Amino acid sequence: MESHPSYKSLSEILPRYPQTAGSIFQTFNDITLAQQWTDVEVIDLPVISRCVFRGRRPKLNPLLYVVPCSLSESLSISWFDEAFDNLGKPDQVYLAINTPDSSIVYYKITPGIVKPPV
Repeated sequence: MESHPSYKSLSEILPRYPQTAGSIFQTFNDITLAQQWTDVEVIDLPVISRCVFRGRRPKLNPLLYVVPCSLSESLSISWFDEAFDNLGKPDQVYLAINTPDSSIVYYKITPGIVKPPV
């Protein structure tokens, strides 16, 4: 991991969260290299024991938030509440679920209960 070119951007945050370092590293590489997000910032959120990424998808103006995690983690409603509160209560965040084979699935998470369109 240390020899990868993107490690420099994450070198300060990864040692703080060794249990989620793989998810953080994989998500950062996916959004910056594969999806080519711009203006990507690393936001340290010790209250949820990891960092969050803020940036823009190509050709879209709004800032979006991505929270990396692994498939094996158990996350609670209160964990999500803490994340939303500490991010300034955005309308939504994307949960980047990393699998052992390096696949990532993104889920859009919104606060509260939202009725799906019928």
